[in-house]
Formats: sequence, structure tokens, C-alpha cells
Amino acid sequence: MAYAKLRLDDDERRIMQVLRSVGGRSRKQLAGDLAMSASKLTRLSSNLLAHGLIEECPSSEPVTPGRPAVPLRISPDAGYAVGAMLHRGLMEVALVDYAGGVIAHSSQPFDDPDPRVFAARVTASMHAMAIENRLLGRRLLGVGIGVPGSSLSPEGNRRWTVDSLGAWRGIDLKTLFEEHIGHRIWIENDANTAALAEYYVGGLMRRCSTAVVILLGHGIGAGIIVEGRILRGAMASAGEIGCLYPNDRPRPSTLDLLITLRAAGCDIHSLVDFEAVVAGYEDVVDAWVRRAASQIAPIINWGLAWIDPGEFVISSPLPNRILRALVEHIDFGAMHIGDHVSGVPIISVSTLEGAAATIGAALLPIHATAVA
Repeated sequence: MAYAKLRLDDDERRIMQVLRSVGGRSRKQLAGDLAMSASKLTRLSSNLLAHGLIEECPSSEPVTPGRPAVPLRISPDAGYAVGAMLHRGLMEVALVDYAGGVIAHSSQPFDDPDPRVFAARVTASMHAMAIENRLLGRRLLGVGIGVPGSSLSPEGNRRWTVDSLGAWRGIDLKTLFEEHIGHRIWIENDANTAALAEYYVGGLMRRCSTAVVILLGHGIGAGIIVEGRILRGAMASAGEIGCLYPNDRPRPSTLDLLITLRAAGCDIHSLVDFEAVVAGYEDVVDAWVRRAASQIAPIINWGLAWIDPGEFVISSPLPNRILRALVEHIDFGAMHIGDHVSGVPIISVSTLEGAAATIGAALLPIHATAVA
């Protein structure tokens, strides 16, 4: 059976979800976790084992009558997936295995607006990375691409992209990339892909079931996870919080910081060698951080009222030191926190060092098997 056509039923997905969130579990533990009979759990897990989606945890201990039951876990060898993402002047490609482990991640300068050139570069990069990591012949689950910009269609394959990707606007990106890359393609907003990465790889799924990831990229967007699913909305544009900022004023984004630095005389045009290029402009960065914090605070407040998430995560290709400073300057005292919130909201900084959107794009084919 081709992997792309595999459809798990609700109970099989529940098993996979538990294994992804808590790690290895015995059949007895899984049956208890899911309030499922032992016989049913055995039947379903046997099916997942047969498809290679889960495996028994290896052990050097001999099999004896008194030995504890062998735990099951998600099998990394069930396949791998590719993710690709464009930042200003930079292209990233990531490979992840079926268990969500990051196999490889690369970045390279790239500033061509033509999506066909992008597709060719992605194809070359993923092939080279597959050879380097000895993946040729392994099952490739698909390619996910994170795209900055709001959706123009309910399925999200046509998007109103940012100005630097004007050649991408309005075209069927899924069809174009499948033609030029030659594999099944998933298209998703970059804030949503960042949210997926934080959920699966960043550990959110072990801390809370509902979360908001705020991505500072070309613009500012939010990826919203509710009970393990991406909240996409009627037109696949949920989380387009950039529209809440006036068009004639700056908004807190990576691109905005680059513009602010250039206005101050810094010769910066991309994120390549960011730390070296901004040396001497620390006061400009600090002023931007303070302003951005004041702009993000209302978004946090509105998110509490509308979503009531267990955690907010700030993600960006910017260095984590800047994101940590931004969180430190958010004024909780100025927020109108309602009675439904027990205390100060949890706001964390991504631990994925700016690669969240790309890793999340690679997780799109894997996530597709976890939801109906």
C-alpha cells in the first residue's frame, strides 16, 4: 500500500497521538491511557506494526517470563519528509523522520522571486541531503512548504504572498511545486508550520493541548493549535494577526527590524551573518525590541480572551537573545486579563533557533496522518 493513501481510523490515530506525546508505552499502558480493551489495543497495534508506523522499543535484555512488557513507540524508519521555507535572502530545507526527529537542516543564501527557481533549488538540496544522510531508497512521505501570506482559497494552495514573493501570488502553488519537485506537496502558512514544529518537536504537545505560536517573519502571524489540530478557518487564514496593525505604521516582524536597522545606517539586507552585521547597532535593536514588545502585548491579551491557550510561543529566524529580550519587556500590568485566566500567561521563546517554520513544513505530511 502506498503510504500517501494510508488512512488511519480514529482509534489508530489516538494510539499514535499518545505515543507521540508521551513516548514509549506498553500495550497495557496504552489500553489504560485510551480506556480501550486489551484485545482491541492488540489488534490495532498489530496493524500499525504491520505498516511499519510503530515499533517495539529495542532492548538488550533477554526475553524472560518476568520481564516487563516491551514498549511500543513511533518508528522513525517509517519514512522521512522534507520541509522548505524562504526568509528574506535565505532559503532553508529540513528533513525529519516519521517520529519527528530532525535528520538534517540547511540554509543558504537565496533571493530569486521565481517559484520555479525555488523548486529547482529545493529539489537539488533535498537530493543532496538525502544522499549525505543515506536516505536514498527510503520512503519519502512528501514535501511541505511554508508560505508567508494569507490564503486566497479554502484549501490554502493559492496565497496572497508578501511583496518579495509577488511572483507566487494567486497561482496554484501545490500544482506548480508537484510538477517541478516531483513529489506530493503540502502548502501551509508559515506561522502554522511554525506552530506544528513547536507542538511536535518543541514539546508543546506534552505541556498543553491548545497553544498560540506568534511568528515574527516577513510579517507577523499566529499559528493556533487546538486539541492537536491547526485552526485554519473558513478561508485557511486564521491567525492573520498582521491585519490588526495599521498599514501605514511599522509592525513587529523580522523584516521590520531589518528596515529599522537600514534606516539607522546598518548595511543589512538579509539574515545572513546577522550578528556580525548588526555589531555596533545594539541601541537600535534594543529600541526596536521595546517597541515590538508594546505592539505584541495586545495580541497576547486578545489571544487570552479568544483562545485561552495554555502557552504562547514567540518564534522567529531572529536570534533567541532578541526574542528573550522582547518577552522580558512585555508589560503584563497593562493587560486586561479576565477572570477566566488564573494568572500571568505563559510566554516562551522557541527552542528551535529560528528553524521552526521549516521543520514544521517538513512535519506537514506526517501531521496529515494524525488528523482525519
